[in-house]
Amino acid sequence: MKIVMGLLFSGSVLFGVAQKKTDPVIFGNTIRAENLSRDLHVVASAGFEGRETATEGQRKAAAYIEDFFRSIGLQPGNDSSYQLPFPVYQDSLEDAYFEINKNSFELFRDYDFSLGNNYSASFGSNQVVYAGYGISDSSRDDYRGLNVNGKIVLVRNGYPDGYITRQLGRSRFNAYTKQDAAQKHGAVALLVIQSDFPHVAVTPKGNMYRQVYRTVIRPLRINISDRAARSIMGADYDLLKNDSLPAKTYNCDIWLSLNKKTEFLQSTDVLGYLEGTDLKNQLLIISAHYDHLGKQDSVIYYGADDDGSGTVSVLEIASAFSKAKAAGMGPRRSILFLANSGEEKGLWGSEFYTEHPVYPLEKTTADLNIDMIGRKDPGRKQGDSNNYVYVVGDNKLSSELHPLSVAMNRKYTKLELDYKFNDPSDPLRIYYRSDHFNFARKGVPVIFYFDGIHHDYHRPTDTADKINYDLLEKRARLVFYTAWEMANRKNEMKRDLPAVE
Repeated sequence: MKIVMGLLFSGSVLFGVAQKKTDPVIFGNTIRAENLSRDLHVVASAGFEGRETATEGQRKAAAYIEDFFRSIGLQPGNDSSYQLPFPVYQDSLEDAYFEINKNSFELFRDYDFSLGNNYSASFGSNQVVYAGYGISDSSRDDYRGLNVNGKIVLVRNGYPDGYITRQLGRSRFNAYTKQDAAQKHGAVALLVIQSDFPHVAVTPKGNMYRQVYRTVIRPLRINISDRAARSIMGADYDLLKNDSLPAKTYNCDIWLSLNKKTEFLQSTDVLGYLEGTDLKNQLLIISAHYDHLGKQDSVIYYGADDDGSGTVSVLEIASAFSKAKAAGMGPRRSILFLANSGEEKGLWGSEFYTEHPVYPLEKTTADLNIDMIGRKDPGRKQGDSNNYVYVVGDNKLSSELHPLSVAMNRKYTKLELDYKFNDPSDPLRIYYRSDHFNFARKGVPVIFYFDGIHHDYHRPTDTADKINYDLLEKRARLVFYTAWEMANRKNEMKRDLPAVE
């Protein structure tokens, strides 16, 4: 160590320039647009095929991230491994059969079903009970006076006017409303009338899911065409147009059969660990999800912004911290650089990590999550669209998050910090839609960085050539400087504000 002009300097010299020991700018400046572009043109390339969870493209992306972490000197974050595997399941159709009054119907022309929400079953009945919209809760009960125990129920698709709005206001609406109501009343299967048949015949594979053992087994749900419904209801079918048909039991012979098999798959989070110094038993997490929507037929959903931009930001921030440690200026707290998969499927990777944490969550000072920071929001009309970022969650869980975030931005990056999505009445519910939320559910303070919804969101046109790399650089540097302060401050972030459910 040596004293120069009254200032304390590191004995190391990086890039030929001696720096004040507490100054992170030289390391922040290593996060450069050209490096972000280099990484993103790999991560969002055709070779990774959209990085869908539990596919070869996802595995290629995981290997690329692991190799990057290893190359910059990060330690494996999961004992001796850089990857944390979690199980994924997917169903495929073996065969199906649907018959009404001895007449068989054709799959996709007159009926279909969700493999992931159903189970293999075969049964018949000589009665079907029509139950309106199939709703049964405190606001409406279409099952009043009906005995459907052990029977097949027939319901209309959709919901009455205003129902969804009322239920969302009560935070009670869910996609299984009709099946749950049928289950509550003892039905064995649910036929839902839909008017959009025939459906496009697809490869008979269901959606992936993460929990093979389910606490709730719902009745089998089959979507049926108008033609199939008319064969059950006869002339009564025409009364549906006026919403004037009361609950009614129809005598008809029905046979249903569905046979599927379940395939075990696997996906991984990628974890790079940088050990801290005197506070190394405490942890800061910097996260982003590297999965996207994958390849559908021959069309690739590249996911350059969602969330290639966050993924490469994590890589470059990790590199900056690694350079700081090599120069003798490593963080006091340890840092886990966490690349999650399964986010697009339902925040699976972060859910698995927070349910099976490698490092104690009670010693995790915060999660800084980056999901889409490479583009501009075309709907943002105020301020400078070339110099902003949406900051989400910094007013929750910890009273120290917001002032720290503001101070680091004011000192280093001078972006416009936009809090639009911190509004509890945000109709898009952005706070609940990325990996930070699983940490927040466990009480870990979070900040989520976001650029908004643009026209290429979840489309094949979300490509690397459309990224604003200068703006991406500036936003990534903000995360770095915020992380620097969090990793080096005296105390862990307070947890003094109520959690948001």
